[in-house]
Amino acid sequence: MGRMGTQREQGDGRWGNPRLIAGRYVLQARLGRGGMGVVWRATDQLLRRQVAVKELLLDDTLSADEVRRQRDRTLREARAVAQLSHPHIIVVHDVVEHDERPYIVMELIDGGSLADRISAHGPLDAPEAARIGIALLSALRTAHTAGVLHRDLKPANVLLEPATGRVVLTDFGIAQLAGAPTLTESGSFVGSPEYTAPERMTGVRTGPESDLWSLGALLCAALSGESPFRRDSLGGIVHAVIDDDIRPPVQAEPLLPVVRGLLDRDPDRRLDAERAEMMLRDFLDTGRLAPQAVAYRRRRVLVSALLAAATAGAGVSAAALLMNGGDGTPGSAESVIAPSGYRVAEDPAGFSLAVPEGFTRRAQGLYVSRGETFRLSVRTTSPEPGGPLGAMRRAHEKGPDTHAGYRDGRVSATTHHGHPAARWEFTWTGQGPARRTYEVCWQEDGRLYELQISAPVGQERQARAYFDVALDTFVRA
Repeated sequence: MGRMGTQREQGDGRWGNPRLIAGRYVLQARLGRGGMGVVWRATDQLLRRQVAVKELLLDDTLSADEVRRQRDRTLREARAVAQLSHPHIIVVHDVVEHDERPYIVMELIDGGSLADRISAHGPLDAPEAARIGIALLSALRTAHTAGVLHRDLKPANVLLEPATGRVVLTDFGIAQLAGAPTLTESGSFVGSPEYTAPERMTGVRTGPESDLWSLGALLCAALSGESPFRRDSLGGIVHAVIDDDIRPPVQAEPLLPVVRGLLDRDPDRRLDAERAEMMLRDFLDTGRLAPQAVAYRRRRVLVSALLAAATAGAGVSAAALLMNGGDGTPGSAESVIAPSGYRVAEDPAGFSLAVPEGFTRRAQGLYVSRGETFRLSVRTTSPEPGGPLGAMRRAHEKGPDTHAGYRDGRVSATTHHGHPAARWEFTWTGQGPARRTYEVCWQEDGRLYELQISAPVGQERQARAYFDVALDTFVRA
């Protein structure tokens, strides 16, 4: 895509004589060029104002029918973007055709791109990166609600207007409606590899979560000067995105929970836009990420509230109590502290964990939401041959017998706070709507623990959020 996102002129930007398209727009100066087309500074003769016009390039190797379908799809998707109204999304004034070539008429932004700013002045500080991140998250939420995926979020496609401080997401030229093809079109790569989510890179799926991965990479680039997935070759980039350890730059430390949450390779576990925006706003307000905002991090109270109150007068800080146990070692906790929107449940089975407010205990180790939309359960058993992985594999093999309509089952090895563990997820039907179930099984102190949540298909994101908090706050009595 090159530098398509910027609307700053390169030199005098001239490319031939001014020409008139659609009987209204005079193309005057070329502002940028990339794989998808050319952006021009232009004059709208009817309204007598300056605009930016994007001329979309069509592949000359395609047949006439393929060109027509590509043009029709481009126009349809551009019109969808034109319906978006948000202060941080480029305003699309018009979509026209001229000589069977599509053009998108947009507002002209008086400023360069985020990529330009990084190149000219170096990386941003954490508060400025957070401010830009908040603006982009808000823009993406509006686009995603309308079913529009950007698919090429990167610094070159973010415009900054110095006079107003406005952040503008632009270049929806390869955006598509939800459910569109993923990685390739006409055999060519769609998007910028360094900012492309792994599920899109492999062609498995695409959705709003893919744009959020791109934002995580963009925040790293804003803070350090480059994407964490930059390599010397396309093959290297692909390997880095799909398989390498993800190492955010040290400059991302102030925003690390947000960056790590957005760069989760599992799109179902990825931090959602609403929570990411809330966390960044908390950072701007307080200079740090508030504990209650980081719902997926382990938060244990290491002494009771009564003990904390008693020792406060002796100079023991709240921070020290939260960081260490009574013996000065992390993790020797007695109970849990519930993040905002959750409460502590102390189960007679001998454990505590944080469950969402509104969940009720239906039986030992079982907590359900109103209407039982979400079902969260904990079970303890004696160790089995093969440990947690062996137990989950056997459960998977018996899945069709124990869960009606069992499908899409998957078991993988993992760890849970240093203990051997296994993850099992599957879909099943039962006698009602299809449900998705997630379970983690781990072995600790001679016992096998299984924590599971199930929810209707379509509500997996919320289920995983509840599940992560429960798993991270689980404490044995």
